[in-house]
Amino acid sequence: MAMALPFVVFVCGTLLVTLAGLRLVPGRASAMDRRLKEVAGDLEPVTEAPPRFQALGEALKRVGRKVPRSPSEMGKLRLRLVQAGFRGDDVLMLFFGVRLAIAVGAFALFALPVIMRPHVSLALGASGLGYVLPGVMLARMGKRRQHRLRLALPDALDLLVVTVEAGLGLDQAIHRVSEELEFSHPELSSELRMVNLELRAGKARVEALRNLGDRTGVDDLASLVAMLIQTDRFGTSIAQSLRVHSETLRTKRRQRAEEAAAKTGVKMVFPLVFCIFPAIFVVTIGPAAIQFVKVLFPAIKK
Repeated sequence: MAMALPFVVFVCGTLLVTLAGLRLVPGRASAMDRRLKEVAGDLEPVTEAPPRFQALGEALKRVGRKVPRSPSEMGKLRLRLVQAGFRGDDVLMLFFGVRLAIAVGAFALFALPVIMRPHVSLALGASGLGYVLPGVMLARMGKRRQHRLRLALPDALDLLVVTVEAGLGLDQAIHRVSEELEFSHPELSSELRMVNLELRAGKARVEALRNLGDRTGVDDLASLVAMLIQTDRFGTSIAQSLRVHSETLRTKRRQRAEEAAAKTGVKMVFPLVFCIFPAIFVVTIGPAAIQFVKVLFPAIKK
C-alpha cells in the first residue's frame, strides 16, 4: 500500500497535466496572431467547451443549487467572483458545486480504503481543506487580476488624456480606450467596455463609474473613479484632471517600487539564514571541526 500511493499520485498528476494541456494549448493564440487574423478577416470563432465538460458543469451547478447558503455570504462571494473576472449568471452555483464536490471527494479519498487505511480524523481534515481550497484559489485569482489591472492603468490614463484632448467626450473616450486596449490589456478593456454598455443602457455616469470601482476592487481605479465623479460634478477640465491624476499615479508607482526595494533586504534574511548559511558553515567549519575531534578526543582519553 505504501508503494501504491506514489504511483497513484504520479498517474493522477500526469492525467491532470495532460488534460490541462489538451484543454488550454490548442485554443490559445497570441494577441498579435489574433490581431492579424482580424485584420485579414478570417478570425476564428470562439470554440465552445466539449460536451463532457458542459455536462460536468451542469451537474456541478445542480449540486450547487441544493447547497444551503445565506444571502450575506452570497453577496460577498458574488463580489469576489466578479473581482476575479467571473460574471456569469450561474458562476455562483458552479462555485458552490465545485467546493462541495472537492470536499466530498477529499473525504471519500481518505475515508475509503483506496490508497491507505481509512482514517476518519484525516478524512475530516482533508474535507475541511478541500472546502476551503476553492476560496483560497479564488482570492489568488482575484489578486492576480487586480495586479494586471493596476499595471494596465497607466496606459489607459495616457490614452484617455490623448483622446480627451483630441476633442472626444468622456463616454466616447472610454469606448475608444477600451477598443485600443483589447489585445494588450484585455481585463481593463473588458471593464471599460462594461462601463460603456451600462451608459448605453441608461445608467447615470456616476453610477456606472462607481460600479467600475466596485467590480475591480483596485484602489487606483477607485481613486480615478472618484476624480472623474468630482470633475463631472464641478465642471472642471477633464483633460487637466486626468493629467494631474496620471502624474500622481506615477508617483505612487515609484513609491511602491521603492518600498519593494526596501523590503528586499528583510526578505533575504530567511533564505540566507536557513538555506545559505548552513552550507557555508559546513564548508568552512566542517574540516576544522573534524580535525579538532581527531586531535582532541585521543588527548582526552589519554
